[in-house]
Amino acid sequence: QVPLVESGGGLAQAGGSLSLSCTASGGTFSSGVMGWFRQAPGKEREFVACISGNGDNTYYGDSVEGRFTISRENAKNTVYLQMNSLKPEDTAVYYCAASKLWYYAARVHDYDYWGQGTQVTVSS
Repeated sequence: QVPLVESGGGLAQAGGSLSLSCTASGGTFSSGVMGWFRQAPGKEREFVACISGNGDNTYYGDSVEGRFTISRENAKNTVYLQMNSLKPEDTAVYYCAASKLWYYAARVHDYDYWGQGTQVTVSS
């Protein structure tokens, strides 16, 4: 197992910013893709962003492209999600996930380990 623990999140106003972090304890954090997903009530889990194992490549979902930034510090076993220009539709539980794939992973079933989730609420 690779326990993943998210932190950050909370409440923000539309147009504001929040940041999330996810720290992995043990496992092979530095060798695989790390990703962020989100799930709003009554909706399917949605891909937000992922970053390759060495951090050189990032990918974003269409709804967050240009507003969110994913990054990672392998020495700290931590991945980050900086969320700017937040919108009410960004409200969801955000999940960190770890994949054994190296380069790209955008589907739920590409990931092997998941965090417990952290709530992000954006008010209008």
